[in-house]
Amino acid sequence: MRHKGLSSKRVLIVGCGDVGTRTAKLLLPHYRVFGMVRSTDAAISLRAAGVVPVLADLDDRSSLTRIAGLADTVLHFAPPPNMGKADTRTRNLLAALAQHGVRRLIYISTSGVYGDCAGEYIDETRTPNPVSARGVRRAEAEQQMRQFARQTGVQIVIVRVPGIYAAERLPIDRLQRGTPVLRAADDVYTNHIHADDLAGIAVAALYRGANCRVYHASDDSELKMAAYFALVAEAYNLPMPEAISREQAQACLSPMQMSFMSESRRMLNQRMKRELRVRLRYATVGDFLAGV
Repeated sequence: MRHKGLSSKRVLIVGCGDVGTRTAKLLLPHYRVFGMVRSTDAAISLRAAGVVPVLADLDDRSSLTRIAGLADTVLHFAPPPNMGKADTRTRNLLAALAQHGVRRLIYISTSGVYGDCAGEYIDETRTPNPVSARGVRRAEAEQQMRQFARQTGVQIVIVRVPGIYAAERLPIDRLQRGTPVLRAADDVYTNHIHADDLAGIAVAALYRGANCRVYHASDDSELKMAAYFALVAEAYNLPMPEAISREQAQACLSPMQMSFMSESRRMLNQRMKRELRVRLRYATVGDFLAGV
């Protein structure tokens, strides 16, 4: 599929890791794809996949001169820093792109910008209310993107992503360690997307995403966290995790683990299906696990 508004044959993927590489493979038949990474090993892997590697670091503004003018379409997968309230990496990227004719920019954000929604169904009109530090940084990055669009006229699309899974991105280690889950009364709704489907959504957003529009990249699963772990345990013949109270969990789980157990929401994906015309390969986590 081609978008009439895209004349360039070059696309730059910033933060070209696992999902970025999956996305690049979908674009390679039609575009020359550049992948920005920080390590030589990652660059070697990209080159083997047919992607032109660019060694640069979003924490080092001077290195970003290497991406100047490479492409007029950019997909931004890189996460924010691990500290602070602002996404300085996105700020550095936008500064580097501002003077070099970028026309379209796709930002891969996170559902964490919503904070806790008490299990409610939410669509893209929901006002962000991040609680976790990582959610705050992502929301700040989205604000940067919108300001950049207003100041430069660059078209932007924001894709909010929940938990990403794939064969190599399942909680197998956690189940093998016997890490407990929350009991039903305390459990939270989680949202999921397979890495291959996310790559397809990113490409669809590049082609069909409306300017300054937000899209949920979430599948049709409607699962609480314990049910997700139970599905994986059953598929891989692993012991079912123990269900404990929230008070017990706070005593034995890390703050990071507890932060994921403190936000409950059910993301609606009709806009993704209707406007981006996405057909998911794996409509639910169960569909994927049925084939393992």
